Parts: sequence; structure tokens; C-alpha cells
Amino acid sequence: MNIFTTLLRPKDKHGGIRHTKPTGVGDRWLFAATVILAGIGILMVYDSSVAIALRDFANPYYFVREQVKWLVLGFLAFGILSRIPHTIYRQFAVPMLLATLVLLLAVFIPGFGVRALGAHRWLNFGIFIVQPAELAKLTMVIYLSAWFSTKERGRLLAFVLLIGMVVGLVVIEPDLGTAVTILVTAVALYFLSGAPIMHFVMLLPVLLLGVGGLAISHPYRMRRVLTFLNPDADPLGSSYQIRQVILALGSGGLFGVGLGKSRQKYEYLPEANTDSIFAILGEETGFVGAAIVILLFLFLVWRCFKIARRVNEPFGKMLALGIGSWIGAQTLINIGSMVALLPLTGVPLPLISYGGSNLVITLGALGIVYNISKKNT
Repeated sequence: MNIFTTLLRPKDKHGGIRHTKPTGVGDRWLFAATVILAGIGILMVYDSSVAIALRDFANPYYFVREQVKWLVLGFLAFGILSRIPHTIYRQFAVPMLLATLVLLLAVFIPGFGVRALGAHRWLNFGIFIVQPAELAKLTMVIYLSAWFSTKERGRLLAFVLLIGMVVGLVVIEPDLGTAVTILVTAVALYFLSGAPIMHFVMLLPVLLLGVGGLAISHPYRMRRVLTFLNPDADPLGSSYQIRQVILALGSGGLFGVGLGKSRQKYEYLPEANTDSIFAILGEETGFVGAAIVILLFLFLVWRCFKIARRVNEPFGKMLALGIGSWIGAQTLINIGSMVALLPLTGVPLPLISYGGSNLVITLGALGIVYNISKKNT
């Protein structure tokens, strides 16, 4: 058992182990933070997409209308999953993982998998399109939570092989950003399960070499790494997006240029309503608005960890920790790339960026955490 699992064990006022009694009432703070962030997302999707919606669909409300549809489905998923006992997922952890692996392979089936911008990331079910890599985030958390709920020796090699298989399938789509999110979440969950520190000493060089190798294995990834190291190298080419992001954030100043007054959204900033939406938010609301959003994400992740700390049964604890780690990792990767602390990876900002699969699955996952909180508050 490492120091983190010790700190996460519920304590009473005397420092002993606290045994909580379920009240049947979910964590209202978790729900409130989720609703506020989703509401900010709707506002920013509309604000950032007006220009491209007019250009592509002659309708300024196209993207926000689609996002509202997904938001309704997402909160429906939240409501349903918040009522299903979280322990049931442990029984279906293996079938869910196998189904996800099949879907990750299915994106390469002609006619079923959707190829766009050189990537195979989506599946066309006729009435809707799904991105299996987004589903993989949740199913991996469920599977690893079920696995790590039991004490077991010698799991490091099996863990590395499993993560290598799942991450490998996501990488070849290609979707390095999602692959890194899954990898960071899995390693965090492995560590929080009480794994020896020595395992991480052994894993660290392997992870660094693996991610570094993937980053330079493809020309466009290599260009992103070089751009990260030298943003001034190709201002009209590979470094154009990050320069526009920095320009947007810099233009925002302390309080921003005002809602709806962004200049970068008028086709200057690529992916303004998806991966780069934080830049538009920072431009319009300034440092203060951006800081509030970051604090909301920190608060949401903290609530997940606080809920986990109250749980007495291992599976629920690991599940809440895993979902909190996943949302935290994805937020960190997105915002880190927007402020040039990390290379651009194409990862959406949870609950805020435009996109159906990410929004629905994230809200569904938070519904599971809410169910866990109902049993342990």
C-alpha cells in the first residue's frame, strides 16, 4: 500500500477509519459543477462556431443545436447511470472491454468505419456516429477498477500488455491525444491501487520512450513536436495554430474582450469550437474567466476524489478515482497544450468542446460517480 491509498482511506475526527452510512442523496456539488461546466460549454460552442456554421451550413445555430441534442442525451445518460448500482459494472467489465476492442478494430471496416482528415476514428450506425476511442476511456476505467479491486502479485507485466494493446489500437487510428489520455489515466489508477513505487521507477523510462517514439513516428506528429520546441519556426505552417492560440489568450488580458467579441473565431484559429475552444474562452473572458473554468474543473476532480475517499468497498473507490483521473488528465492535456506547456494533441476539453461522443460519455461517467456518492455520503 502506498501513501496515496493511505490518504484516501476515510478517516473519522480521531484519525481512525470512518465507516459511512449511505444516505441515498447524491453529491450535489458534483452535480452543480457538472451543470455549470456543461452550460459554459453550450455558450462557448455557440460563440466560437458562428462563423464556421455560417460558412459551412448557412445557419449560425447549427453547431450549438447539435450540441444541445448531445447535451440532452448526455444528461439522460447521467440520470440513468446515476440510478443503476455501480457494482453491476464489475460483473460486465470483461465483456465491455472486449466489445470496446472490437469497436476499435471496426473503425477500419470500409463502409462502417468513417474516414475523415486521414483518420479512422468513427463508426457510422446510420442514425448516429460514435467514436470508440471515447468509449475506451470509460471501459478501461471500469475494467481496471474491477481488476485492481483485488490484491494480486505480479500484475505489472499483464498491465503493460493490456495498456499496450488498447493504446496501440487508438494510436493507429491515429489519435495520439486520446491514447495519451488513456495511458495517463491507467497509470494513475494503477498507482492509486497501491502498486509499489518501484513499478513506476521501472515504467517511467518505458513510458517516456514509448510516447516519444510515437510522437516522432509520423511526420505530422514530428512537426508538432518541433513546433512545440520552436514556435517561431514556421509561423504560416505547423506553428500557425499555436501562435493564434497564444494571440487569442494574450488579447484577452485580465477581463477579456467581451462575450461574443472574439476575433480569432472568424476563421483565424483552427478548431475554434473543438480542441481550441479554451483559447476563445480566454480571449473573451480573460484571465479571470479562464481561471474560473480551471477552478471548476479542479473542483469537479476534487469531488470525485473526495467521494472515493468516503467509499469503503474497493471497486467503487477505484471507479471514482479512475473517472476523476481521466477527466483531470484530459483537462490538463487540453489546457496544457493551449498555453504551450505541452505539444498540441487534438484532445477536446471535457464538457465544453463541441462533440457528441465525448460529451455523452463524460456525462455518463459522472452519473456513475454520482451513483457512488449516493451510496457513500
